[in-house]
Amino acid sequence: MPSFDIVSKVDMAEVDNAINNVVREVRQRYDFKDSGTSLDRSDSIITLITEDDLKLSSLQDLLKQQMSKRGVALKSLSFEPPVKAGGDTLRQTVNVKQGVDATLSKDIIKKVKAKKLKVQMSIKGDEIRVTGKKRDDLQETISVIKAIELPIPLQYVNFRD
Repeated sequence: MPSFDIVSKVDMAEVDNAINNVVREVRQRYDFKDSGTSLDRSDSIITLITEDDLKLSSLQDLLKQQMSKRGVALKSLSFEPPVKAGGDTLRQTVNVKQGVDATLSKDIIKKVKAKKLKVQMSIKGDEIRVTGKKRDDLQETISVIKAIELPIPLQYVNFRD
């Protein structure tokens, strides 16, 4: 039986490339000179540290611009509110969201079942497996899911006949 998986994954190598490009640009820009601005990533958390709100806003814009250039969907970034760090600096964490959580999975399954498609859907950890008798049913399922407004980007992988 034909099947495919619905996942939400971000290429962390591209995230690293985008961060490196932002760091390179921050070093060259005059408005960031001697500001102690830094960016670093550990696992799926990016930490932005800078002096004031204006520089933080500029840093966020640079990060978003570089992420979109590198093909990372901006929906996968979750900006936390900035907090005061030591001295006169601000710290902001950015979470890189990966995987489809259980509540979103159930919502997707409910909306697809409402369309009365002849497919079976099951939750496998942080992905959804879709199985059907015909390839056309699976392709119609993909088009239904693409029409739904979701808070994360989805990829359709492992398509098997």
